Amino acid sequence: MSRLPHIVVLGGGPAGCGAAYQLRRTQKATVTLLEKQDVVGGNAASFQWGGQWLDYGSHRLHHTVAPEILADIRQMLGDDFGDFARHGRIRLRGKWLHFPIQTVDLLRRLDKGFALGMARDMVLTKLSRRDEGDSYASVLLANLGPTMSRHFYFPYGRKMWGREPEELSGIQARKRVSAGSFGKLIRRLLKPVGGGNYYYMREGYGQISRAYARHAESLGAEVALRWGATSITRSPTPGYTWTVTAERDGEMRSIDCDHVWSTIPITLLARLMRAPGDSPVMRAATQIHYRAMVLVYVKLPVPQFTTTDAHYFPEENVRVTRLSEPKNYFRSTEPRDSTVLCGEYPCAIGDALWTASDAELAGIMARDAATAGIPFPAAPTDVLVRRLPQAYPIYLRGYEVPLGTLDDWAASQPNVLVYGRQGLFAHDNTHHALYMAYSAVDCLEGMAFNQAKWAGYREVFKTHVVED
Repeated sequence: MSRLPHIVVLGGGPAGCGAAYQLRRTQKATVTLLEKQDVVGGNAASFQWGGQWLDYGSHRLHHTVAPEILADIRQMLGDDFGDFARHGRIRLRGKWLHFPIQTVDLLRRLDKGFALGMARDMVLTKLSRRDEGDSYASVLLANLGPTMSRHFYFPYGRKMWGREPEELSGIQARKRVSAGSFGKLIRRLLKPVGGGNYYYMREGYGQISRAYARHAESLGAEVALRWGATSITRSPTPGYTWTVTAERDGEMRSIDCDHVWSTIPITLLARLMRAPGDSPVMRAATQIHYRAMVLVYVKLPVPQFTTTDAHYFPEENVRVTRLSEPKNYFRSTEPRDSTVLCGEYPCAIGDALWTASDAELAGIMARDAATAGIPFPAAPTDVLVRRLPQAYPIYLRGYEVPLGTLDDWAASQPNVLVYGRQGLFAHDNTHHALYMAYSAVDCLEGMAFNQAKWAGYREVFKTHVVED
């Protein structure tokens, strides 16, 4: 009787945990999942601090999740899974607007000059049919005009990715701006009230990945925490393709496998597979860039800061891009005497924000809140800082060339699959990453992987647009 293929999954984020679960549920493969951290979830993990569950920034599961995946998550989480109306808001030109944007709120609160500018731009963009060009700036100017671009998306882009709008690829606009034309913006405004609902979990967003990992283990998968891959070489064992070597606290282990499914950054995968340092592959890896993020958590001695779940700050008079209050996501009332706020600060590794002390960062966050008109009601009683070295892909103009070199190289390696947010250098949400995982499992046919079917799924992935 033939054996099942053994797959080593690299990375325990949603894409990795989702694949481990689906592979075992369908009984298509045996699985070893390697995750170098002590918890699963990656950047979508959760942890406990200040008497509550916290996420790495603001996360929520959107209603556009595929029905099959939604059904699985509901079944796994039971009463820990809730459906809520969003209470977000954006600070724009000194005024607060509801987020997701609502027509009545927009008409009532937006200042007349901005509204007139948008009306003018709507007419002119339709008449001029301006060439989109290939930059973040040119795409947005062609589709949304100068008013929205220069007052909202350009400042947002500088803060988010640390580059001028003209330096960024037009793909950055298409992937990150879901209302990227006046037609789309109008359709969003005409959505019925309640269209901004989301799903959330009692024990933080990371409960999704933890549930997938737990169920994968119950079906026989090995979820190996604190094991980080150190090399991937051709296997000397007959019948296997790869040997993955991993390390934990000085202990080493080697795993023979038929397939390697990688959700880690493709640049790291190239190093693990010992691509020569002077090769086109490694030269391409140096041209792929990520934006880092500093997350600042402050504990306030009040039951609730505001009823808002997330405040968005596209403008450049404050450094924070988003301020969230995790208790509000699941409508929690515990702990009763305190709440935690999370401030998100995109940065570069080694810059002033990345190297600032906890006290300095808490001070910056307090000043930002005061500048935005929502000062802290009391001094924080505690502060925690977490740093993410690879929070967002930066799509510089022309990035497709080195990324294509890396993608072609990975595809040329036998029985190696690269997918997920980090693997494909993609802007996406968790439901997109899970869809990739389920799609990958669908392509596994016996010992072989159906590359033609996967190519079709890759075309679907290109249509994914981030939802904030």
